[in-house]
Amino acid sequence: MTTSMSALQLAEAFRSGAVSPVDAARDALGAIERVDGGINAFCHLDPEATLAAAREAEGRYRDGEPLSPIDGVPTSIKDIFYTRGVPTLRGSRLLADKADAADPAAWPDDAPVTAATLEAGCVVIGKTTTPEFAWKGVTDNTLTGITRNPHDPSLTPGGSSGGAAAAVAAGLGQLALGTDGGGSVRIPAAFCGIVALKPTYGVIPMFPSSPFGTLAHAGPMTRTVADTAAFMDALLRPDPRDWSAVPARATTPGPGGYLASAAEGVRGDRPLEGLRVAYSATLGFGSNDADVEREVTRAVGLLGALGAHVDAVDPPVSDPIDAFHVLWFAGLAAVLAPHGPSAIDRVDPRMREALGRYHDYSAADYLDAVAVRMALGATMADFHQDYDLLVTPTTPIPAFAAGSDVPPGWHSPDWTSWTPYTYPFNMTQQPALSIPCGISDAGLPVGLQLVGARFEDRLAIRAGAALEAALGSAPGAASGGVVPVPRLHADASGGDRP
Repeated sequence: MTTSMSALQLAEAFRSGAVSPVDAARDALGAIERVDGGINAFCHLDPEATLAAAREAEGRYRDGEPLSPIDGVPTSIKDIFYTRGVPTLRGSRLLADKADAADPAAWPDDAPVTAATLEAGCVVIGKTTTPEFAWKGVTDNTLTGITRNPHDPSLTPGGSSGGAAAAVAAGLGQLALGTDGGGSVRIPAAFCGIVALKPTYGVIPMFPSSPFGTLAHAGPMTRTVADTAAFMDALLRPDPRDWSAVPARATTPGPGGYLASAAEGVRGDRPLEGLRVAYSATLGFGSNDADVEREVTRAVGLLGALGAHVDAVDPPVSDPIDAFHVLWFAGLAAVLAPHGPSAIDRVDPRMREALGRYHDYSAADYLDAVAVRMALGATMADFHQDYDLLVTPTTPIPAFAAGSDVPPGWHSPDWTSWTPYTYPFNMTQQPALSIPCGISDAGLPVGLQLVGARFEDRLAIRAGAALEAALGSAPGAASGGVVPVPRLHADASGGDRP
C-alpha cells in the first residue's frame, strides 16, 4: 500500500515506475472509505476528479515531465482555502445555508495555495474539516461534527487544522494544507504525530485576507521534514492578490530551496555545527505535563551531538495572552458581522460563549494590543541576536477528549489556556516548525517546536531534519522519534457526523 510512504518516497516510486499516481490516488481514496467514518477528517470528496487528476500526473511521469518533486502526490486542502468549483464552507452553517452554497459557479476562485498545489501537480483528494471559521484549537462544528485523532478516536486531533492533521496521520494522503492563526497547524501536528510549519508571515501568499489579519498564516502539514520542505518549495508561488506577501526571491537565497535545507540537516555527523540554540521548556510562563517535558528534553539532548550549542534559557517575555485575545476575538467578531445580528445565535455555542467573554473592544484596546505585539516582536528579534533557534514543546499536554475545547476539569474555558507556546509566534510572525519527538506515558504523540528569527524558515527546516533523523536513530527510538501511521480499521467509531 502506498499510504504508508512519504511524499518524496512516493514520487520516487512514480519516477521508477514501481507505482503510478493512479495507484496512490486509489489507495488514498480506499483508505478514506475504510477509516474516515471513524475520524471524520474530510468534509468534501470528489473521487472522479481525483482519479482524473491522477491520470494526468501518470501521463506526465510516463513522458518524463513531472511538474515538481511532488507531482502526483495525494494532497488535501483545509476547508478554509478557496477551491474553484468546490464549496468552501469553513465549517459554518452561516455559509452552508446560503441558497447558492452548493453551486459550483458560486466558487470561481482558487486561493493562492490551492493554485500553487495544483500547479505542482499534486492530486487533490478532498477538503478537510475545520472548526467554524477556524476559531479554536480543536476541530468540531455544528456542520460536520467532531473530528477525531487517528491514534485514539476518543481524543481530539487538535485544531484548527485538525482534519488536515488527522488525514496525514491516518495515511489519507501524504500532504495537507492548513492555516495557523494561533497554532492551528502546529497544535494538531503535535497531537497527531506529524510535521507542520508555520512559515514567516508573508512567505506564503494568502487570499482572501484572513479576518484574523496578520496573525494568520498558511502552512504545509506532512509526515516528514523533507516532505514539508518539498511542499514549501511548491507553495512559494507569487500572487498579486496578497499585497503583504514577500517575494519568493527574498526568502529562498541560494540554490535548491527548502528541500536543499532539509538535505543539509542530514549531511554529515554534525550538521548543526555552531548553531546556537535556546531551550525554554515553559517560555517562562507555561507548565507542562511531566511526560511532555521529559520527551522534549530528551530530544533537545540530541542537539549537542549534532553540533549545536544548547543553553537552557527563557526569552525575556511575559505571556501576551490578553493582547492576543483582543486581536483574535476582534477578528472573530468581524467574521460574523456581515451575516447580520442574528448570526451569533447560529454559530458554535462555545464561540458564542467566548465572544460573550471577549467583546466590545475599543479602537484604543486594539492599538494597545498592537503595541504589545510590536514590543514582543522587538524582544524576540533581539533574543535571536544571541540564539539562532528557540526550542519549546509545541503543546504542554498531549491530546485530550474529543468534543471539548479544553481538557476535562481544566481551569479555563479558553482554548488559548492550553496553547501557551504557539500563539506568541503568530504575534511575532516568526517561523515555527513542529516535529514529533516522542510518546507520552499514555502512548500519545508529543511535539517539539523549533522557532527561528523572521525569514529563517530554512534554518528551522535544516535543524528539524537533523533532529528528526537523530530521533529516528537514537537508542530508545521506539518510544520516541517519528510516530508511525496508525493502523485504523473500518469499524473505528466516533466520527459523529450530523
